[in-house]
Amino acid sequence: MTIQQMQQIVTIAESGSMNEASKKLFVSQPNLSAVVRDVEEETGITIFLRTNRGITITQEGEEFIGYARQVLQQYELLEHRYIGKNVKKKFSVSMLHYSFAVKAFVEMVKQVGMDDYEFAVHETQTNQVIENVRDRKSELGILFLSDFNRQVLEKLFKENSLVFTELFVCDTFVYIWKKHPLADKKVISMEDLQDYPCLAFEQRQNNSFYFAEEMKSTYEYKKIIKADDRATMLNLMVGLNGYTLCSGVICEELNGSDYIAVPLKESEKMHIGYIKHKGANLSSIGEIYLQELSKYEDNVL
Repeated sequence: MTIQQMQQIVTIAESGSMNEASKKLFVSQPNLSAVVRDVEEETGITIFLRTNRGITITQEGEEFIGYARQVLQQYELLEHRYIGKNVKKKFSVSMLHYSFAVKAFVEMVKQVGMDDYEFAVHETQTNQVIENVRDRKSELGILFLSDFNRQVLEKLFKENSLVFTELFVCDTFVYIWKKHPLADKKVISMEDLQDYPCLAFEQRQNNSFYFAEEMKSTYEYKKIIKADDRATMLNLMVGLNGYTLCSGVICEELNGSDYIAVPLKESEKMHIGYIKHKGANLSSIGEIYLQELSKYEDNVL
């Protein structure tokens, strides 16, 4: 049974006669009769009763036509969504909890506008970033490589037909509230931090050291608190004098000016970059987004 056959039968029912339906559909009556016969044979029911006065819809036919109308309505929605002239192009990016990556997304949207595009941004865990790009839920994924996680993550990239491109390299910084007891120090050591809670993003079922968003993931912290989002993290920095280890590339416009990044004495290099499908061409929107991201290379502390 085809969409066209369902459309023809619904038109017959609405017209009340084969003659009127054939005129509306520009199909001969014998052809319409053949359609009805084929559908009735396929479904095993009688949809119309033919009399000298025209046609009558059976009880089974009423039920069938009700379902057919629902299918046709859904088809019209699909047609409008994916085939119609007003279909919006889509762009999605997944990222770790990087305020600069969100800010670049904001600037990209401002450039291209929202009239012709449907955007999505997923601030999530490391493994989810990889899965979203692998499954083409997102065109790009923003994360980092280090000497510690590189081998494991590059293996995952290869297994999922993904490629990593580096954007910039930065040192490790301690991100704290500007009124934190250590805020006046030029450099902070891990020993300095031992009496304060380390704040780390929860990686859920993939809570491996290699998937951590923060550097020093194998360090034996005296105090540690796991959180799910950036807003909670910032609140814990103020309420508990907590800290997190980051790239130092921060965005005051989104996080506010109440937080500072201080160099970590035991610094390690973070290679910030993006993943995409191997061999896939960047969309024009993707290129604009990466141009905005690249501007943060000048902000590396």
